[in-house]
Amino acid sequence: MKKPILVLAGGVGGSKLIKGLESVYKPKDIFFVINTADDQEFYGLHVSPDLDTVMYVLSDCANSETGWGIKGDSFKVLSSLKNYGADTWFQIGDKDFATHIYRSSQLNKGVSLSIVTDELRKQFGIKHSIIPMSDDRVATKIVTEEEELSFQDYFVKYKCAPKAKKIIFHGVDGVESAKPSPAFKNALDTCASIIICPSNPFLSIDPILKLNNVLSQIKNFPGTKVVISPIVEGKAIKGPAAKIMIELGYEPSSVGIAKIYEGICNTIVIDKRDAKNKSEIENMGFRVEIFDTIMIDLQKKIDLAEFLQSQF
Repeated sequence: MKKPILVLAGGVGGSKLIKGLESVYKPKDIFFVINTADDQEFYGLHVSPDLDTVMYVLSDCANSETGWGIKGDSFKVLSSLKNYGADTWFQIGDKDFATHIYRSSQLNKGVSLSIVTDELRKQFGIKHSIIPMSDDRVATKIVTEEEELSFQDYFVKYKCAPKAKKIIFHGVDGVESAKPSPAFKNALDTCASIIICPSNPFLSIDPILKLNNVLSQIKNFPGTKVVISPIVEGKAIKGPAAKIMIELGYEPSSVGIAKIYEGICNTIVIDKRDAKNKSEIENMGFRVEIFDTIMIDLQKKIDLAEFLQSQF
């Protein structure tokens, strides 16, 4: 009997692959663990961008044009807040507000983020589990040449323009003591293989790996440990990954991605456009697989998911 597979993800790139994986794996055979270090409070509410992106994508209500929020949403509440003088650079639609209101009210009652997330995914009719990386608060901070920015300030307000000198993770409990959520801990104890989605390695995956004992457990997985490169022909498929790689001293390429995951993963999937890098990455000790990793539609997502399934 095959053991289930652990999937680590965050953001739009991760949610695309998760949509494909949902189509080829039964819920009992795969665990989707999502970054929560992007969580931040806006308008007095606890917002979990990566959890919500995955939830909206799996329930087919995501706004594919923006990459965030709910398709067809209105912005009446935000407009009213602006009239009251609120700084509304962080855009939230009315239906999206309802998600954050419910989450915040439950958290304020002492309900864990894991339980609230499970309640929400059931309401959205999602059968596969969506697992927060931790129930403890962990926050991503971008250290620039001028100041230390919260993730959403850096990512949304300043559109990733400031030069990143360092990325740190802290919060109410701090990443040093933050623990994996119960369902994530169960996945770590149950799984023997892993898929790391084509998410930003610094902003989406690193905070998960830095949780208490997570990296050491994954390194000891005996099975296939595969990462899909989020960099194709020197550019990020989505977001600032290539820019941050350059700023932190990495080559923005599938070779650079391999160097980041050296010692963590034993297999890397690179896009067919980067086939020229295969030998160099193999010399680093990886098994290199080549496929079309640009998930432009549902079928492409399923194709990549099926290809990954064949690796286990």
